Amino acid sequence: MKKIHIALIVLIAILLGVIISTVSESGTYVSFKTATEKPDRTYHIIGKVNLQKEFIYNPEKDANVFGFFMTDTIGTEKRVLYNGTKPQDFELAERIVVVGKMKGDDFIASQVLMKCPSKYNKTGEEEGGEWSNGSQRPQ
Repeated sequence: MKKIHIALIVLIAILLGVIISTVSESGTYVSFKTATEKPDRTYHIIGKVNLQKEFIYNPEKDANVFGFFMTDTIGTEKRVLYNGTKPQDFELAERIVVVGKMKGDDFIASQVLMKCPSKYNKTGEEEGGEWSNGSQRPQ
């Protein structure tokens, strides 16, 4: 075999390994229970913020620590700690997705993604009205 053939086989094997590891690491939405069972893996958890409990956020002390309580889709509530600033309009989010790992009883989030459908709500019922973000609705 020529050197070019060997190099191509090695390159294909490396690419295949990268693809497989990426697919296996890409998370599906799970519950806090699943994340607790395997705390060494990164998970995506979707749920609602418990607005009845106080947020952990003191920008004067440390603006890069934000915590809150979240209930997942099966009703389990956990404290989520995020090493970042509090997202703007966080209280208005209908649902959120946190990406991270369990550490003890807390979920340590590396990302907090907000799902806020209110920016797409229509302002009028008439045909051709505007969405609340000011753009025109499709006809």
